[in-house]
Amino acid sequence: MKFASTRIIAADIKAMVAFYEMITGLQAEWLAPVFAEIQTSAATLAIGAVETVALWKEGSAEPGANRTACIEFQVADIDAEYERLKDKVPLVHELKMMPWGNKTFQFRDPEGTAVSLYMPATDAAKKRFASR
Repeated sequence: MKFASTRIIAADIKAMVAFYEMITGLQAEWLAPVFAEIQTSAATLAIGAVETVALWKEGSAEPGANRTACIEFQVADIDAEYERLKDKVPLVHELKMMPWGNKTFQFRDPEGTAVSLYMPATDAAKKRFASR
């Protein structure tokens, strides 16, 4: 099995796509007016408009309701990314070291989903990610 993507359901898909394009520096591919994907080297971030929920089952997803998942992006220079984004995003927390060896900061996307950028910082964390 291969982890392929994470999908966010958006009330305002254009704003969400523009936000993630700004965060990642990547251009989204619009596969339909109600669906776009941002492909990274590791996985895809899919963004679907609220209208796409009915294609599964009405009421099975709700934009802006996530408080359990965090979308994480590994970066090469966490300090540079923090400087680039700190005044452009609503910060949850500033740069900090996590107990498992990652240096990170967290913010929220326009509809409230938590987003973290991180960089392996300790030798153990760097070793763990080198094999991926």
